[in-house]
Amino acid sequence: MRVTTKGQVTIPVHIRRRLDLTPGDEVAFVVNGDEVEVRKVSRAEPSAADRRAAIETWLDGFAEGAEAGWTTDDILDMTRGRDRRDPEPEAADVRRPGR
Repeated sequence: MRVTTKGQVTIPVHIRRRLDLTPGDEVAFVVNGDEVEVRKVSRAEPSAADRRAAIETWLDGFAEGAEAGWTTDDILDMTRGRDRRDPEPEAADVRRPGR
C-alpha cells in the first residue's frame, strides 16, 4: 500500500469490515517500535440527560428572540421586512363575479 503526498493510505476493505469502520468513524494510530496499529475509536453514547440538555439549549435559542403576543406577520415583518407583503390589488386586477 502506498502513502500519498498528503500522507494518506486506504484502509483495505477486509480491515474496514473487521473493525466495522464506516465513513465518519475515527481511528487511532498506536506506534509500537517500527509497527503501527490502527484502532477504531469508540465514542461513548451521550446519556439521555446530555441529549435532553442539548435539545433544551437549542430550543432556548428560538425562544430568546420571540416575545409573547407576536403574530406570524409581526415575526415575518421583523425577519423579512414589511415589503414582503403583496401590495393591495388594483381595481383592474380584481375579477368581478360572473365575468
